[in-house]
Amino acid sequence: MELIKKIKQAEQQAQEIIEQAKAQAATQAEEGRQHRRRLLEKAEQQRKKAAEAAVAEAQSQGRAEVSNLKAQAQEQHQEMRDKARSKMATATARVMDYLRG
Repeated sequence: MELIKKIKQAEQQAQEIIEQAKAQAATQAEEGRQHRRRLLEKAEQQRKKAAEAAVAEAQSQGRAEVSNLKAQAQEQHQEMRDKARSKMATATARVMDYLRG
């Protein structure tokens, strides 16, 4: 009789140990999932931050290039005006000489 009680008690303890192990495994699995979820969220935030930084850098470079191109265009435009003025003065002088002539 005593042996049967001890066997049943041992079976009950074994069952409790199994249930505790299952509960711990489930808890650890959930903690692992949450940890992975947090890591993924952090990685996504870092990716977004890197993308935003790249966009900002590209915009900055684009604005600098536009400014540079505008300056070059103004310089070329001024050079063309200066050349046209000098040629116009020469052409006007030739026309006047021809008409006087």
